[in-house]
Amino acid sequence: MKPADDIPTLTRKEMQRAATFREIHDIARALLVDQGSAAVTINAIARRMGMSGPALYRYHPSQAALIEALRREFFNELVAHMREAASRPSADTPARRLGATCRALRRWALDHSAEFGWLFASPVEAKGDAAAPLYDDAASCGAFGEVFLEQVAEIWETQRFPIPNLDDMPPVQVEQLIAFSEKNGNILPPDAAHVFLKCWIRLYGHLCMEVFGQMAFAYTDMEPSFEECLSELCTLLDVPYEPAPV
Repeated sequence: MKPADDIPTLTRKEMQRAATFREIHDIARALLVDQGSAAVTINAIARRMGMSGPALYRYHPSQAALIEALRREFFNELVAHMREAASRPSADTPARRLGATCRALRRWALDHSAEFGWLFASPVEAKGDAAAPLYDDAASCGAFGEVFLEQVAEIWETQRFPIPNLDDMPPVQVEQLIAFSEKNGNILPPDAAHVFLKCWIRLYGHLCMEVFGQMAFAYTDMEPSFEECLSELCTLLDVPYEPAPV
């Protein structure tokens, strides 16, 4: 452990800058939750802070940069929430860690539907930055999907699960599975990656339909349906399904 004298300390100016960044992000998030995506603009944030729009560009060079920073923050928050759930003492087997991770994902999405929508629904238009990329989806989604991938990979390493015969698949699908597997460091071979992706599509699709109210015509409470989906994932991965702890 470093002596106290060796621990870097922030200058007053650095602390003030960090506090301003935090205030900008807090106000932007409040605007998103209260008024929707269109309300999150540099000028709207500046007005709430008693600053001019140009002054805010000292912290984020464009609205696109602000959006990217916020999305990265939301992803990091969601990932941390999922990892925390998987590290609890009650999540003491690969199957239980998978269940804890999926339920934590759902809980965060329902509690933060505006943020979830900003991450996974239609891209946010960055006014005045039409030529600039809004955000790096590959990096953000990769970090997010990695958590679920880790859980499936742990099950594969622990006990394996049923996999398809690649010879029975269209060559174009096999090529993509091989590329996906290589891109992720071969943590899962292509045939096991197919099972992972099948699980992810079911989980993610179910979650989006619930969060965005696309099943409201039939269900007012989708928790039983979500648990049924989770049970199906467990069947695909050949692990025991356990209901959510009471």
